[in-house]
Amino acid sequence: MPNNITKSLEALMEIEGVLVAALVDAETGMVMGKEGSGMDVELAAAGNSEVVKAKLRIMHQLGLKGGIEDILITLTKQYHIIRPTAIQEGLFFYVVLDRVRANLALARLGILKVEKNLVL
Repeated sequence: MPNNITKSLEALMEIEGVLVAALVDAETGMVMGKEGSGMDVELAAAGNSEVVKAKLRIMHQLGLKGGIEDILITLTKQYHIIRPTAIQEGLFFYVVLDRVRANLALARLGILKVEKNLVL
């Protein structure tokens, strides 16, 4: 895993409440790098790649312009954020947060800051 990806994922792990952070290739569902534990990140990455592809397909069919800023999935005990990167089309950050410890607004801002500093 390239050092800049590692640094980005480590920065994501510093956000309050983050349990898992990964950089994922949306086309293949392959994980380019990951930090954290407690879940099968490869399985989650593959499944969330399908979520991204489905949303893009529906946006196209509806004639919606623009791109996905982020996708938020709320579970009983967690938030899952999918954030496509601006630097490289087809990549997204996948971040899992503990709902009790995380501040969703601050987490989204933190992910945006890390995403803006990502260099591939």
